[in-house]
Amino acid sequence: MVYVVSEAVLVKTFELLGQCGRGRRECQVLWTSAWLSPTLIADVVHPTHSAHVGGFTVDGPWISAFWLELAAQSKGIRVQVHSHPGAAFHSATDDRYPIINTPGFLSLVIPEFGLGPVGFKGAFLAEIAPNGHFKEVPISSRLRLAS
Repeated sequence: MVYVVSEAVLVKTFELLGQCGRGRRECQVLWTSAWLSPTLIADVVHPTHSAHVGGFTVDGPWISAFWLELAAQSKGIRVQVHSHPGAAFHSATDDRYPIINTPGFLSLVIPEFGLGPVGFKGAFLAEIAPNGHFKEVPISSRLRLAS
């Protein structure tokens, strides 16, 4: 499946990653879309979380309430996006703790705490394979900027 991401969603993603992490800690956002048009990324959601230079933990009560909100709005999480301090890669911790653990789910990692230029340059995209393990996939094979 190829998700369509608007420039506005990408800009907001980088703004949130940069503001939250302030160049000192990782941050996460979630890309969501409606079930009626699942391939069109419509929203960027910034979860309540605690973070440090090498990771973050999403707040349990927040995520519980968010699942209910998604259900009420007929939406789903399509991609988890988070920043890393240097180069982008999918760490062992990233592999162990996806927000959704379903084949096809995507995890996009943005380098330099999201402080670099807005776009996919230097980013890393991983997808949960049918065997349940993340594997790297080309960004262009799963994400497309809206024209």
